[in-house]
Amino acid sequence: MAHSRLLPVLMFIALATVTSLDVSAGADFDNDDLIDSLLSRMTLEEKAGQLSQLAVQTTSAGPIVEIGGDDSIRNGRVGSLLNAYGVEATRKLQRVAVEESRLRIPLLFAFDVIHGFRTIFPVPLAEASAWDPELSRRTARAAAVEASAYGIHWTFAPMVDIARDPRWGRVVEGAGEDPFLGAALAVARVRGFHGTGPPDLSTMMTTAKHFAGYGAAEAGRDYNIADLSERTLREVYLPPFQAAVEAGTDTIMPGFNEVAGTPMHANHRLLNDYLRKQWGFNGLVISDFNGVENLIEHGVAATESSATQLAFNASVDIDMAGGLYQQQLPELVRSGQLRKDALDDAVRRVLQAKQRLGLFEDPYRYSDASREQAVARIPETRALAREAAQKSIVLLKNDQALLPLRKDIKKLVVVGALATDAESTLGPWSGPVRSEESVTVLEGIQQAVPSTTAVIHVPGASPESLDLSGIDDALRASNDADVIVAVLGETVRMTGEARSRMSLGLPGGQEALLARLVETGKPLVVVLMNGRPLALSLMSDQVPVILESWFLGSEMGHAVADVLFGDVNPSGKLPITFPRAVGQLPIYYARKNTGRPPSKESEYTSKYIDGSWTPLYPFGHGLSYTTFAYQPPRLSARRIAPDETLTINVDVSNTGPREGDEIVQLYLRQSTASVTRPVRVLRGFERVTLAPGETRTLAFQLDQDDLALLDHFFLRRVEPGEFTVFVGGSSATDNQASFEVTTGAQLAGPGCAIPRMLRENAVKTLINVGN
Repeated sequence: MAHSRLLPVLMFIALATVTSLDVSAGADFDNDDLIDSLLSRMTLEEKAGQLSQLAVQTTSAGPIVEIGGDDSIRNGRVGSLLNAYGVEATRKLQRVAVEESRLRIPLLFAFDVIHGFRTIFPVPLAEASAWDPELSRRTARAAAVEASAYGIHWTFAPMVDIARDPRWGRVVEGAGEDPFLGAALAVARVRGFHGTGPPDLSTMMTTAKHFAGYGAAEAGRDYNIADLSERTLREVYLPPFQAAVEAGTDTIMPGFNEVAGTPMHANHRLLNDYLRKQWGFNGLVISDFNGVENLIEHGVAATESSATQLAFNASVDIDMAGGLYQQQLPELVRSGQLRKDALDDAVRRVLQAKQRLGLFEDPYRYSDASREQAVARIPETRALAREAAQKSIVLLKNDQALLPLRKDIKKLVVVGALATDAESTLGPWSGPVRSEESVTVLEGIQQAVPSTTAVIHVPGASPESLDLSGIDDALRASNDADVIVAVLGETVRMTGEARSRMSLGLPGGQEALLARLVETGKPLVVVLMNGRPLALSLMSDQVPVILESWFLGSEMGHAVADVLFGDVNPSGKLPITFPRAVGQLPIYYARKNTGRPPSKESEYTSKYIDGSWTPLYPFGHGLSYTTFAYQPPRLSARRIAPDETLTINVDVSNTGPREGDEIVQLYLRQSTASVTRPVRVLRGFERVTLAPGETRTLAFQLDQDDLALLDHFFLRRVEPGEFTVFVGGSSATDNQASFEVTTGAQLAGPGCAIPRMLRENAVKTLINVGN
């Protein structure tokens, strides 16, 4: 193999030979000419190959391409590979492409780098609980540094689906129920994966998924249809995608769902007319795994050929894993059923992506063994994982200030099989990391207390079994305990893709275990491990302390112990509503009033006869070991024109005994409009650190994008009338002030507004393919 310093020269020579370009080794040439020349020399089969992504299986003999083996690469029948990673494996496969294929076009290597790679950060739903876009940018940046060192160019993240039904397993992969928070974190993660952009070797291509409405799966059942109104689609499910596009995401992935009778992989209206034409997205659209072939089961295509034609005409550039584009596109073009110029446009987008990453200059630039070894376990990255985990923990309940615990406890009993489940600490989509490198909750507690504290662990009951025989052992161990810490919830196999649940209680024998622990009368702390909101009404009634820890990644045990013993003051806030019972679903804070809103005074209002209609824990809820007080918001004006900016100042004070972080949230309500409006919508948030007794004045600004609605014709418009702002520590705050917008105005642009806060963050980066 040639020395790495000679590779750029060899690539120039190879490309000059193949494409008949008049260039000498190392000469400067026009990149568009290079791509045009490649397109002119490619066969239809080779063009279809560039639009085909095949999966790779890792075997003892090395990586194996699932369809056609290495011959698919040699024959130019594949343009990118899924699930190949590691310098040795990616170099082997890339060498076949650039040394043994006719046109020597390098491959793209793609992998689901969702919340870390070698170091695992909190699952996205957990990290959303930090309400800290800069933290999300930093963790995505660290993940990109690690993954790119293993030869990976492209991640299928961020997942920006809004989810309001926690029965859906993939709620764990997103930012929760709110489009404003979701959009802010989408922007942060795109920027984090990108970094400074090429030629930085840690730059990764990003994918905003799953476009669109996938999180609205009917009955919370994965892969199901999404029965959405046009208004709900535009107001709730599309804004995070628009924010990701404006931030420069390279790729969009359609969802497995249908919207209004059309599967997303065949949805020309949304993928082409809306995404490409209205938003100006010129990047790649890649199918989800076998998403093109799934059009047959959807019932809109009878054959593989027709499925391919539908997806390609809908603007799906790349077929992932199914091989249909590889098999069907050439003949569809030859027969005139697909336009050759459309095929060339799609291939051009793929080649531009490779070009921008510098792969034509040096196809091995992401495959450096020394760099791979260097990023394996960086202390700073583990420290970031611990910080992210600490900030992602939400204190749901803390009666009598039982937390924080003293470290000099004589005997602490840790109950629950999850306390030692290292695999589940990582959560779904944890990549190639070894679970033994993760810190379990039990290990974190053991390392946090002195040797004089006896820490006893008894599983008691499992989330995966109804066997209750271990409960008596847990009770015996707890007889003389000073405190019981029960680690309860879901295993990693109960959440994520294809992991929808009908019930949201504690699975297995855990409910019975908890009931018996409550009967002991001992101080009891529940630490939840889960990837979705659970229905915890009975627990909330009977247990004094509930700590929502989610799946926190590699440093979970340390972070949980940091909070349990008060080394860290919890600051997380819920990014999604917790229901009292499954029968309330879907439940979310930005609901709309009916003509008969819920009322205790009248029987004939919108509520239940067998329980409360209110959530158990509202969106934005989260406690601290200190307390915070808010003064009424002060407005810069009581009457504004639609083109004026309103400033809202609010004083926030730490009225408790210790320093703490508060996430200050601003919500907006329009009293009357031409179309119904939510009771409130999030329009700003800020994390602030306050010492005991300290008061800080925070300023928020609202402009016409924040005030705008979509009218009957889906035109963006500010309508005159009364508005109310709410500023506080959760969506349930009643700390408010009102103002009036004196006149109306129609706004330009597509029918999804990017509010001020998001617009300021949506900075395009160099890697934005085609833009």
